[in-house]
Amino acid sequence: MKTIGLIGGMSWESTLVYYRMLNEGVRARRGGLHSAAVLLHSLDFESVVRLQKAGRWDEAGTMLGAAGAGLARAGADCVLICTNTMHLVSEPVERAAGVPLIDIIAETGRDIAAAGCRRPLLLATRYTMEHGFYARRMRAGTGIDVVVPAADDRGLVHDIIFDELCQGLVRESSRARMMDVIARGVAAGADSVILGCTEICLLLDPGALPVPGFDSTAIHARAALDFALGAERPALRDAA
Repeated sequence: MKTIGLIGGMSWESTLVYYRMLNEGVRARRGGLHSAAVLLHSLDFESVVRLQKAGRWDEAGTMLGAAGAGLARAGADCVLICTNTMHLVSEPVERAAGVPLIDIIAETGRDIAAAGCRRPLLLATRYTMEHGFYARRMRAGTGIDVVVPAADDRGLVHDIIFDELCQGLVRESSRARMMDVIARGVAAGADSVILGCTEICLLLDPGALPVPGFDSTAIHARAALDFALGAERPALRDAA
């Protein structure tokens, strides 16, 4: 079994989900008392958020890159950035770490393409929805056209993530509001939904949506298990 390195703490609420999913996955695949070989560098999220708000992405990349390099020195065979937003700096992080980085955007795109969906609605932080890096990389990798909610709905989703989910608050009223956002996206032509923030799985069940749902946290964790346990990966469909 290879060792999985997690760059976590962004927020630690979703890092807990990663740790649980990885260990549950190893137990399901290996049985008995087997558990995942995991190394974790948990960052102070407040420090990361300050850099996000200031647009200081280079500094954020340096911070996460140092964490990835430390994990590699400690024995990690791969690294995961346990957040969608900070995949904006995934390339410098992978260079600094010097081991494979399992990319949440690429892995989520694989699943969407395999399901035959072409126009997913992205629910994520404002940075992920508005910066453009996520949609560009998804389109380049799979030909999928990511769509985002309208401006007011983007603000709503962002606030629920930061003001509630990242602080351990899961509210039924916010679940209903997110379902309304999804309904408006589907009415505008979305054929599926990406839970594109690693905390959204705390609020929404991808199997209980009106269209196919893709939980990026679960997809990312499964890809890490495939890497660690040597599972064969399915081929991508033709993105053309």
